[in-house]
Amino acid sequence: MKRFITMLIVSGALLLASNHKVENNETSLTKKHVQEQMKREEKYAKEQKFYNEKNYDFKSAEVNPDSLKDLPELEVNDMDMDDVYD
Repeated sequence: MKRFITMLIVSGALLLASNHKVENNETSLTKKHVQEQMKREEKYAKEQKFYNEKNYDFKSAEVNPDSLKDLPELEVNDMDMDDVYD
């Protein structure tokens, strides 16, 4: 009977110790996932800053409509391309 009680106490202590290790492992995994997600959020914030149109000046890339008058018009030759796909 003493051996049974001793085995019960020892097995209970082992179960509690293993449960504690699992909880520590879960918290470390949670912290790891949180760190990874924070890195993803930082990357997303950088991308959004890059793609934000308010940070760029597109005025220099606009075409002056008066300068288009100086360009010659291109003649359109036969644009029938049906024979290309045969």
